[in-house]
Amino acid sequence: MSQTLDRPAPTTDPAATRIDAWLADFERALVTRDVDRAASMFATTSFWRDLVSFTWNITTVEGRAGVADLLRATVEHTDPHGFRTTEAPSEADGVTSAWIEFETAVGRGRGHLRLMGEQGAWTLLTSLYELTGHEEPLSERRPMGAEHGANPDRVTWLEAREAEAAELGRTRQPYVVVVGGGQGGIALGARLRQLGVPHVIIERNARAGDSWRKRYKSLCLHDPVWYDHLPYLDFPKNWPVFSPKDKIGDWLEMYTKVMEINYWDSTTCTSATYDEAAGEWEVVVERAGEQLVLRPKQLVLATGMSGKPHVPVIPGQDVFAGEQHHSAQHPGPDAYRGKQAVVIGSNNSAHDICAALWEGGADVTMVQRSSTHIVKSDSLMEIGLKDLYSEQAVAAGMTTHKADMTFASLPYRIMHTFQIPVYDAIRERDADFYARLEQAGFLLDYGDDDSGLFMKYLRRGSGYYIDVGAAELVADGKVKLVHGAVRELTEHGAVLADGTELAADLVVYATGYGSMNGWAADLISQEVADKVGKVWGLGSDTTKDPGPWEGEQRNMWKPTQQEALWFHGGNLHQSRHYSLYLALQLKARMEAIPTPVYALAEVHHLA
Repeated sequence: MSQTLDRPAPTTDPAATRIDAWLADFERALVTRDVDRAASMFATTSFWRDLVSFTWNITTVEGRAGVADLLRATVEHTDPHGFRTTEAPSEADGVTSAWIEFETAVGRGRGHLRLMGEQGAWTLLTSLYELTGHEEPLSERRPMGAEHGANPDRVTWLEAREAEAAELGRTRQPYVVVVGGGQGGIALGARLRQLGVPHVIIERNARAGDSWRKRYKSLCLHDPVWYDHLPYLDFPKNWPVFSPKDKIGDWLEMYTKVMEINYWDSTTCTSATYDEAAGEWEVVVERAGEQLVLRPKQLVLATGMSGKPHVPVIPGQDVFAGEQHHSAQHPGPDAYRGKQAVVIGSNNSAHDICAALWEGGADVTMVQRSSTHIVKSDSLMEIGLKDLYSEQAVAAGMTTHKADMTFASLPYRIMHTFQIPVYDAIRERDADFYARLEQAGFLLDYGDDDSGLFMKYLRRGSGYYIDVGAAELVADGKVKLVHGAVRELTEHGAVLADGTELAADLVVYATGYGSMNGWAADLISQEVADKVGKVWGLGSDTTKDPGPWEGEQRNMWKPTQQEALWFHGGNLHQSRHYSLYLALQLKARMEAIPTPVYALAEVHHLA
């Protein structure tokens, strides 16, 4: 079996004994199809999160009734077996935890189990990582590269790549078309290449990485390097902790080449239509002045959470004599020295742009419309990320895969309970910092339930700033702060709802981005966008994340209500981790492996 961790030697350790006994009993119940027995092995309050292995979906069930429902629908065709630990279990605070692996009728899985005393399983994570007979060509299965011996019909690696590039979309159709060649599309392209899935990544920019290069010039990643690796190829050990945008752009461009991704830059997708009778898409693209029609079986929209700028409609925009643009189009501060700048918004981009404009000699005013969660970067790294994504974690033996799986093993329903203590500690550590911001009039929050940054990101994808210095400018009054909505623009400025007038030569709309299903409306139809519904969020019934509870990110990396339409995106961590599960779903369909989907998500919101 490939990529299997060394199994522990037999032990008399009580934690190992408990885990081994539970796994043996659980497998016995599954093999005998005793669903009620298997469900009874879970605690009354319990969670089973499955990433494709049982459900061909990304879903979480809760409680014994949820476990029983999942198993009744899946156990027969999944035929799970071979459950075992991959390393010695651990025990803390009455919870016994273990990394596990198992097999199914079509593949191999990995996961994580937490037992809560005598109550049974508290959390179970199961995930598919490999399809039997369709393993990635890694390690001992890596390609030879050279063809030894004499062959008059020899085809070199370059000739094969050139032939593939010439054929795809013309004499041979890709099985998958991915619209969007940013980090998400690139990560998925790498996975598809390793799984042998014919694909084309469509990117309108001239070069891979341009979606980063074209952002404001001061932009750096706010997540540290250990959090941001791409599949298969880690950043080198001398890579900066926070990547400058142009450096990450160059890395993505290099990555597309060395990972042999079929990447069509300078290409625009103009429309897509699904032919239900043929079971394929008609995707119209414009490339190098030529219109091409691609006919893939699967279409992935990887246009990103930051793909469709939201620009508010404000009276007077047509009469404003200065310059106005969305933060996505902001070029940087160089042209605005001595100018008066108004930045509408108070989240990540707004802070970065305000700081760069102030450094460049502009007179800057931030317009805060609602409260924002701010966390200092060093505090986030020290308290929030250190155990999983840091140099200390690496030195302690933490791998990127294990860190990703640890994060994935926490069901979203209870994740906030793990996050609240983290942000309580950060608030205590940085109490003086927060007091200074509040004294300056900044409206702070820590999430609806004080669970902080990660939950805000997962629920709504907005409403926060990881502070790398701009908040100090606000606290010190160097970046001026006002509150409220902008009522109108005049020829020479902006007027707030309370009548406050702000002189402006530049207005920047740091007002966020729309739901990813907006791209479905533009490229396919409003009907399909409504059929799919809102993309992103958990249904937590918190600000900008309306209920009911969904338990997983809406429509992300899993089947949608539109046949053969998928969404992929998120930050670099999510692009890396979830690209595997999306790629396996696509590969299985290409190989005609049955993929009965359990609990296809209902649509509760259109956008």
